[in-house]
Amino acid sequence: MLALLHTSPVHVPVFDALRDTHHPSLAMRHLVHENLLARAACEGPDAVRPAVSDVLAGAVADGACAVLCTCSTIGGVAEALAPGLGVPVLRVDRPMAAEAAGYRRIVVVATQGSTLEPTVALIRDEAAGRDLALRTLLVEGAWERFEAGDRDGYIDAVAAAVDDVSDADVVVLAQASMAEAAARVGGALPVLSSPEPGFRAAAAVAAAAAGGA
Repeated sequence: MLALLHTSPVHVPVFDALRDTHHPSLAMRHLVHENLLARAACEGPDAVRPAVSDVLAGAVADGACAVLCTCSTIGGVAEALAPGLGVPVLRVDRPMAAEAAGYRRIVVVATQGSTLEPTVALIRDEAAGRDLALRTLLVEGAWERFEAGDRDGYIDAVAAAVDDVSDADVVVLAQASMAEAAARVGGALPVLSSPEPGFRAAAAVAAAAAGGA
């Protein structure tokens, strides 16, 4: 069973759809903990390490053979806890970051400031020392639309911000919640999002772990 740790319920149908399309036989369990993101945004990701550890340990106790964290802000914290859990813990944005690291001029777009530093650090980690020209863009006011339930307004704001990007080779949508904006961007720049590549990687790991159990 693959457990998915979310910090918003909007991710549940997204990953259910990915499972139904690509891995219909995969057993999944969604764990939604919105408070983790709220606290991490205020106090920093390390502040939620004990709480994330408890959630992951509970998932393993309930039968998870792998865990996917879909929140970019706390993904690094979750990933680092894997050795003590005995099962793989993946962050949804690592495959996206690996692809982004193949470019040089990278713009990381986010709607929450707390996501920018972890995403930039992850891309640099995947670049393994290669020279990158990395800059960030925070879409002001978009997160307030998300919290108010204005999904279309949120996605439109992200897409408009991406359309204004120039002097870049690729745009990275730092949060899984932003993925739909890629389809609304009118420019020619590649726009990378995390849900599909992240899910594919997690599903493969979960299948391998289940097969070896």
